[in-house]
Amino acid sequence: MSLPAPTTDTTAVVTGASAGIGVELARELAIRGHNLTLVARRQDRLEELAAELKRDYGVTVEVEPCDLADAGARSRLLELIQAPTRRTISALCNNAGLGSFGLFWELDAAEEMRQVEVNVDALHHMCAALLPGMVERGSGAILNVGSLAGNQPQPSNTTYAATKAFVNSFSEGLHAELSGSGVSCTVLCPGPVKTEFADAAGMGALAEAGPGFMWASAEQVAKAGIDGMDKGKRVVVPRIHERAVGMAGRFAPRAVILPIMQRATQRTLKRGK
Repeated sequence: MSLPAPTTDTTAVVTGASAGIGVELARELAIRGHNLTLVARRQDRLEELAAELKRDYGVTVEVEPCDLADAGARSRLLELIQAPTRRTISALCNNAGLGSFGLFWELDAAEEMRQVEVNVDALHHMCAALLPGMVERGSGAILNVGSLAGNQPQPSNTTYAATKAFVNSFSEGLHAELSGSGVSCTVLCPGPVKTEFADAAGMGALAEAGPGFMWASAEQVAKAGIDGMDKGKRVVVPRIHERAVGMAGRFAPRAVILPIMQRATQRTLKRGK
């Protein structure tokens, strides 16, 4: 129950592969000899990464631009990558994600809904479409990128934390269901990661204000994720100190942790201004 060995007629699908953790997940898989199918909105970035991975690791890389917030576009993507003429999908890395920061009622409502569509609906759709084939073959692996943020409600990060709570819970449930099937589902739960995601989510001030050791690199996180996927782990938390944070988020009383997190966020934002 682990990541299948690479073969010439299989491919690993990586969503959100145009930046950050997604790029590094693709690179880690290519290093291990896996052919790749890269999915994201920005085709130019996908093409650039594909050329690099083909050159450096000799793998076959297919590029499939897609806006995963669009259910119709997702359906067309899934029909395309599952066509009989395409390589069998042996692995799926659901990495695509959006974030936001601020008071929920002050944020753009359409963007908040789009966040749910990408972080929850797209991940759920991809698993629903690709998992049956893996189970039928008795071979396959899924890596869903969750977050420590999903272990508790997070003021000023409310929608994002809620979507990641779904990812964390859904993935752990699938892991249990898949026991004995030859297929695994692993959830990767990093803390803060130094990528352009923070700026896109309006969290740049937090990144600048917080101590450097709090922020992992995309390379660290991706390697931990693929290593865990390879071993068929249920949950991967990349760094030791984050495991303690994760435990606190799971078990600390909400009445205690919510005011602490809210004060910490407010202080950090003030220092970052």
